[in-house]
Amino acid sequence: MTRSLWKGPFSEIATKNQKIWSRRSVILPYLIGKQIMIHNGKSFLTLKVTDEMIGHKLGEFASTRKKAFHKKKTKK
Repeated sequence: MTRSLWKGPFSEIATKNQKIWSRRSVILPYLIGKQIMIHNGKSFLTLKVTDEMIGHKLGEFASTRKKAFHKKKTKK
């Protein structure tokens, strides 16, 4: 279910603070060109905001999963 239009987009991003824990916040136009740090649950990931990102949520750009690493089998 989407958010009501009369409420507007949800954003807990302060303009002075670079570190952001709120992954559910929507990227707004005043963030274009700024470099912010998004928390992925363990560490902060640096992100430079572009105009294509407006309207998306911050959590979409900070993956919380590790990539699978499979060991190669060696022949004896």
